[in-house]
Amino acid sequence: MKVSIVGTGYVGLVTGVCLAHLGHEVVCVDVDESKVARINRGEAPIHERGLPELIAALVGDRLTATTELGAAVLASDLTLIAVGTPFADDRIDLSYVERAARQIGEALASKGSYHVVVVKSTVVPGTTEELVLPALATASGLEAGDDFGVGMNPEFLREGEAVEDFLHPDRIVLGGIDERTVDRMAELYSVFDGVDIVRTTPRTAEMIKYAANAVLATMISFSNEIANLSSAVGGVDVAEVMKGVHLDKRLSPILDTPLEAGRRIIPGFTTYLEAGCGFGGSCFPKDVKALIAHGKQAGAGMALLDAVIAVNEAQPMRVVELLGEGLGRLEGRRIAVLGLAFKPNTDDVRESPSIPVVRRLVEIGANVVAFDPVAEAEARCELDGLEVTYAPTLEEAIAGADGVALMTRWSEFERLPELLEGLEPQPLVVDGRRMLARDSVSRYAGIGLG
Repeated sequence: MKVSIVGTGYVGLVTGVCLAHLGHEVVCVDVDESKVARINRGEAPIHERGLPELIAALVGDRLTATTELGAAVLASDLTLIAVGTPFADDRIDLSYVERAARQIGEALASKGSYHVVVVKSTVVPGTTEELVLPALATASGLEAGDDFGVGMNPEFLREGEAVEDFLHPDRIVLGGIDERTVDRMAELYSVFDGVDIVRTTPRTAEMIKYAANAVLATMISFSNEIANLSSAVGGVDVAEVMKGVHLDKRLSPILDTPLEAGRRIIPGFTTYLEAGCGFGGSCFPKDVKALIAHGKQAGAGMALLDAVIAVNEAQPMRVVELLGEGLGRLEGRRIAVLGLAFKPNTDDVRESPSIPVVRRLVEIGANVVAFDPVAEAEARCELDGLEVTYAPTLEEAIAGADGVALMTRWSEFERLPELLEGLEPQPLVVDGRRMLARDSVSRYAGIGLG
């Protein structure tokens, strides 16, 4: 199948590369000439595990990139819209989606054959039918359903694991204006035998994406609220609390089949019930806020999700508070902040809990030394103008530190207890991700440890 994809961010690029890997002919479209040039050279413009190898193997064969949107649409059977949908001014910004739809429609005006346009970007319910479809129809002068199809196909990709998630999906959601559209969309994923497929309307597909992200964000904020209570009452470790909660057989089923009777299944989603310094990234904060705004616009208050955001926005400061409780005055103290990306295996610092922690530490006069294996360049841009020292290695970051704030669950940080052995004086380690055993360092403080 010949596919064009408008937008080469995390979603668009990973989707395009993986579809090419599955045998489709894919052309990625972006207005950024430097990014297009890098892709065509076989380079990955973003840090994503497994992506560089796939691009290098596929580019020039089944994968190309261009700035010419019209030509890409005319040469393809189906176009995916994967542009950004930032949240600003109390609502989701759909201007990039609308512009892409209009430009695609202009190309369709001279195509002369049936074409399907699919929204891959995360958009609020109603966007595909009420904004994208009219923009396509107006710009093309064609009739939706007869001349072109319109659909919505949400992504469920975790940054850092996006390639793996795409190639091994747990579900595929296809929302189309009619069966012809959905059938064409299904061709994209025909290689995935046995995967659950939801065939539905665009509006429902849009809501599925938001609900999926909102429930995971809710689980994280719930865990963090319990963590904060555990700290307040004293004598309670939230890590042990949540371990006990996870063992509920409704969350972690116990098999009763003859060959595996008694074996417990620990689903991956239980990791979202682990306490920490809060969620970040390009999806959870933005999508929950967008859903809240959309609910208010529709006259449906979203009290639960309001609380989810409130808990999350306050959570990073618990790290600063724990540093203050353990060290006293933080002014003039050397604090090593370990991890700047919002999660491991990515260089994305958007909404990362580390950013407000660094800002606050600098504000109160601490000497901040930051280290991240891959996200330093992005963090430098985000923290431009602040007096922050960036260490090239973990060892140099912790050297002479009075306190250590562990903010990202990079596997490299598992070496921290070993590196701290023999140091005098011992720094206070504030574990914002509860990834270290609390007895592994001599001075330990953790989120949710009373």
